[in-house]
Amino acid sequence: MFGYDDFLKFIQAFFVVYPAVTLIHLLGHIFFAGMFGGKGIRVIIGTGKILFSMRFLEVRRFYFWYGGCEFSALKYSNKLTKSLIFLGGSIFNIGSIFIANYLIRLGILDANMLWYQFVYFSFYYVFFALLPMDMADGTLSDGKAMYKLLFNKNTDDSSADCQLVDEEKR
Repeated sequence: MFGYDDFLKFIQAFFVVYPAVTLIHLLGHIFFAGMFGGKGIRVIIGTGKILFSMRFLEVRRFYFWYGGCEFSALKYSNKLTKSLIFLGGSIFNIGSIFIANYLIRLGILDANMLWYQFVYFSFYYVFFALLPMDMADGTLSDGKAMYKLLFNKNTDDSSADCQLVDEEKR
């Protein structure tokens, strides 16, 4: 039965844990974009009207729903660098799962619902990011974008949450 305690866990999961997992995923894309000379890097958390922005981070009203990152150019642009950018979010999510489990094993973190939710949503994010599919809005999952890149079928070097944008269109 769904009780008061469960409601608090739901609030924690969807308004704290899931946005944190989203941010980690996007930072993975941005890390590799920056490593390969990406310019104009920007991370967008959520959707709707802008709540606040600072430097390269923009947080929107519905911060718990969706996220994306943008960059305008790459100094090193080839199949390998673009593949690592597409995989970067999942690499960071998987890395964060291992770090959380390692810290729990060392006794630094408690094995509690927060970390269970964190690992669950991280796996969820990785699964759907790497599943090669078209999104409802016509964008591509990271897995589909990478697949199209590797087989010379990708024309815009973007996925649903990681987009190479033209500096003039900003």
